[in-house]
Amino acid sequence: MDSIITVVSGLPRSGTTMMMRMLEAGGMEVIVDNIRKGDEDNPNGYYEFEKAKQIKEDTSWLESTKGKVFKMVSMLLYNLPADLNYKVVFMKRNMKEILASQKKMLKRKGKDNGEVRDEEMGVLFNKHLSDIEKWLEEQTNIDVLYVNYNDVIENPAESVQTVNSFFDNRLDTGRMINVVDKALYRNKADKL
Repeated sequence: MDSIITVVSGLPRSGTTMMMRMLEAGGMEVIVDNIRKGDEDNPNGYYEFEKAKQIKEDTSWLESTKGKVFKMVSMLLYNLPADLNYKVVFMKRNMKEILASQKKMLKRKGKDNGEVRDEEMGVLFNKHLSDIEKWLEEQTNIDVLYVNYNDVIENPAESVQTVNSFFDNRLDTGRMINVVDKALYRNKADKL
């Protein structure tokens, strides 16, 4: 496992930060730089690593992430070098919730100019998800586990067991379950 690089990925607002916190609680070493601080949208921080966003230009840092985990938005997965081995925990979430959460976050930051309607963005996101899933299926150096955010919130114990199994049952499942905070589930599909 120490030769494997773990990546938590998915669309923005899909639960990637929650999964990073879960894996950290479970005993994995996370790669974060804490440049982006916690705020109303992610009170516990974003668990980001700026170098991951620059992967197209620079991959020299990847070697040092073996046996560890970092977060990367799904659009950047295509840039993972094929000569390394990865485990990807890919977060999925109800699309209406993703769009609502994204809209609220952008509005709070004063960046929501309303140029792209939710329906259009949903179509673009769904196409991207379809494309990236096909691509991931073809990669022999990438092992993928799809985790549904909504399932984690509703049944954390079952979801944690699935994640633990993906990592050869070496994680502290009790601590992982304790990280799941239903109070942070604020953009619910049934209320949108």
